[in-house]
Amino acid sequence: MEDAQIVDLYWQRSDSAIEHTAARYGGYLRTVARSILQDERDAEECVNDTYLAAWNSMPDNRPAALAPYLGRIDRNFALTRLEARGALKRGGGTAAASLDELAEVVAGSEDPQRTVEARELSAYISAFLRALPKEEREVFTARYWYMLPVNEIAGRFGYTRARTAGMLHRTRGKLRAALKKEGLL
Repeated sequence: MEDAQIVDLYWQRSDSAIEHTAARYGGYLRTVARSILQDERDAEECVNDTYLAAWNSMPDNRPAALAPYLGRIDRNFALTRLEARGALKRGGGTAAASLDELAEVVAGSEDPQRTVEARELSAYISAFLRALPKEEREVFTARYWYMLPVNEIAGRFGYTRARTAGMLHRTRGKLRAALKKEGLL
């Protein structure tokens, strides 16, 4: 079933919307949550929370692409759960390590006045990623969106750990330089 058909089922409030979502995207959502949480039970709870959030949000939203929409919801639930466990404060785990690496380039802020700047920064980073070669973009996304360990990324792409870590380091450097050039840092 295509995304538009699944979204239509949500809008019709059909119970089968969740079944079709689980069939098409369940594995993807579990992978996203598991890579962040490193715990199967917590990952499954995030996936279930994602289905509920999608159910509750669909009458107001009609996403054109369901995978990124669901993935963002799932990732946010996983990060919230990870933070609640205290792992980010202690700096433990793969997710915390990847966030720490990116924090060196882009620091967050709770200041409401920076909301517009944050959106501009997000749009610029998206454009930066689209301009990267496919391989470099996929490695960067695997690390900083899916929060996969460097060793796992290296294995998936057939690289050594050193090559993968070097590629990530160089890409962060390019991003830092580009953000400085644009005055976004």
